[in-house]
Amino acid sequence: MKVRSKSPLRIGFGGGGTDLGSYSNFYGGHVLNATISLSTYCIIIPRNNKKIIFSSPDYQERESLDSSDFLEIDGNMNLHKGVYNRIIKDYNIAPLSFELITFSDAPPGGSGLGGSSTLVVSIIKCFSEWLKLPMGEYDIAKLAYDIERNDIGIEGGSQDQYAATFGGFNFMNFNKDSSVIVNPLDIKNDFILELQSSMILYHTNITRKASQIEIEKKELISNKQSIDSMHRVKEGALKMKSAILKGDIEGFANLLNDSWMAKKSISKNISNKEIDRIYSLALDNGALAGKVSGAGGGGFMFFIVSPEKKFQLKKALDSQSGTVYDFIFDFDGAKSWKTE
Repeated sequence: MKVRSKSPLRIGFGGGGTDLGSYSNFYGGHVLNATISLSTYCIIIPRNNKKIIFSSPDYQERESLDSSDFLEIDGNMNLHKGVYNRIIKDYNIAPLSFELITFSDAPPGGSGLGGSSTLVVSIIKCFSEWLKLPMGEYDIAKLAYDIERNDIGIEGGSQDQYAATFGGFNFMNFNKDSSVIVNPLDIKNDFILELQSSMILYHTNITRKASQIEIEKKELISNKQSIDSMHRVKEGALKMKSAILKGDIEGFANLLNDSWMAKKSISKNISNKEIDRIYSLALDNGALAGKVSGAGGGGFMFFIVSPEKKFQLKKALDSQSGTVYDFIFDFDGAKSWKTE
């Protein structure tokens, strides 16, 4: 028997950063995002040899360990070990023996699509399927957040875990009491198809550590200019939600551009000369708006463009050092299954 799972990566439209506890615990946060057809994957192969093997071929990592009820978080494959430790502890399970393999459709190195958090969701979902654990969507997302942020100590927000678990277009509330409410948006199918036809996803080929940018954001929360910019980013997410529900792509594009300008003003490390150059190139070739997805500094950018000019923009981006990725929106969220 083998157990498999997959969880969708997400594009962050608006409100990114307001899901950081250093902001939301004081002001409350709003985030608008949507999951796409790029995913992270997990495979568990049960064994009876008192060994645990973790393998991540896309990161060229592999580790073999003796089966135990606790694995040290030592800098090697921490996400995998962190999930295992909590599954054993929280559900009072005896040490397990298995091989666990993970990989992603996104390139390694900080994609801006919520890759590490989505991977944690996939691993939890796979264990949940294998061990028949009583876990709902909120349970999985909350556990993924606790593992990554508290057990392992990686800085960041909480939108990615909920996006990967629930899937689809969601407007999320991050409340002052640290609770999270996921509001799925009921969007007309014609608008979804039009938006999909009007978007280009581009990987800049610039790697960065999102956690470093999130640490800086956390430190800037005491800066009035940065706080004002975060307020603008949050308000932009609320306005973008309204534009999407109305089916107003042009209005959505204008708000997306405003949100990107506000986000850039939070920290000098959110953008750089190469990102600004690509952004200007996209505007010169028909893009109405765009932004970096995620914390910033590199990874993926996405652009809104009239479908009539999409080929022109794609051709311009193809001439650069990055890569254009095809995608469609995903509405399934995290899934798991067993196979013989």
